[in-house]
Formats: sequence, C-alpha cells, structure tokens
Amino acid sequence: MYETIVRAWLERQISASVGERRRRLLERHDFAEKLFLKKVWWPAVGHFEHLHAEYEATDFLDGTRFLDFAYLRPPHKIALEIDGFGPHARDADRRTFADGLMRQNHLILDGWKVIRFSVDDVKDKPRQCQQFIQQMLGRWYGGQSGTLNELPLKEREILRLAAHSPDSIGVSDVCALAGIKDRHARALLKQLCAQGMLLPDKGVQRVHSYRLSPVAAKLFS
Repeated sequence: MYETIVRAWLERQISASVGERRRRLLERHDFAEKLFLKKVWWPAVGHFEHLHAEYEATDFLDGTRFLDFAYLRPPHKIALEIDGFGPHARDADRRTFADGLMRQNHLILDGWKVIRFSVDDVKDKPRQCQQFIQQMLGRWYGGQSGTLNELPLKEREILRLAAHSPDSIGVSDVCALAGIKDRHARALLKQLCAQGMLLPDKGVQRVHSYRLSPVAAKLFS
C-alpha cells in the first residue's frame, strides 16, 4: 500500500511543478528523503496531506531556497530538512557553513518553523524521529484528531460511514449518503484511498468496495 500511495503523491508533486523544482523532484529526490518518508513520516502520520517535497521557498530578502519538505497546514509553515554527514558536510568551507546558518535565519524571520533530522537518526533511530513528528503535530496542531475535521464534509461523512459499517462500503452507499452521482462518488472514494484513509478490498480485480484504513480508524477510536 505504501509504495502505491507514495508514488501517487510524488507524481502529483511532479505534475504540479515547473523549472528547478521539477528537475529536483525528478533527479535529486534521493536516498535520504525517500528514507525519511518510508521510515519516519508514513509510520508516524499515515498520509502525505499538506506535505510538499523539494518546496521552493522565497525568504523576506527575495532569496529562493529549496526545502527537502514543507508541511503547509495553517496556521504554521514547517520546513523539514534531512541532513547527511557526507563529504559535502564534513568539508564545507566557511562561506558554505555561514550561508547555511543565514539561510535558516531567513526562513525563521519569514515565519517558518525549521526542523532538522540527521540521515543517521532517520536510518538508525526511526522510532525516535517518529515520536518527534507526533509530538510536533500534537504541540502545534492539537494532535492528529484535527485531521478529520479538516476534511470536506462529504469526505468526513464517507469515513464515518465506513467506520460504523459492519461491511465494506461501495459507490452506491456513498451515492445514497451524499445524494451524488456515481462518477462523483467514485472520485471521492479514490481520493480518500490516495490519502491513505480508505483501502480497496483485497482480492478484487476491479474495485467495488472499500474499508477504513488503520490510520483513519485511529481518528474514531
């Protein structure tokens, strides 16, 4: 499931980008960033809503910076950086070192909250990093329960239907619930699947029914 969801998320990022950001997504979204998504973000959060890769940020001096990830969920702007201790970091000259510090200062002045992880911690201490992400969301957003309330009304009601239904739900159930046509219902169900909130029933070549994912189930526990 993870590979399908992260691939769809990254493809949406690429299709919505142009210029240098698009090039970075295609060529530079590398080991450290992918490791962070798989070992930290996905286990801690369970979806990629509000998360943007290789995000182009303009600071208050009109400088352009690319962030490894940006979590853009009002009222905060959070920059997530994954730092490797390779030759580039070890051998950085004084100018590069100073530029990195000033880069972070400008982001903070422009209203960003900056969070940094070492790639070693992501690789060797993923649970510690997951806990930090969960604490961060809890401190700044009041916990994960807010995710459900941020969804549009129809999506919330579909998830509630799935949560309280003894069986899987299908297009006809959503049509009856929301008073919408088949095409609209299918689009909503696919969208909730892409967000990791619903799962298609296993063993069905052409999906006709869906069930609540473990991530979404936590919102109703």
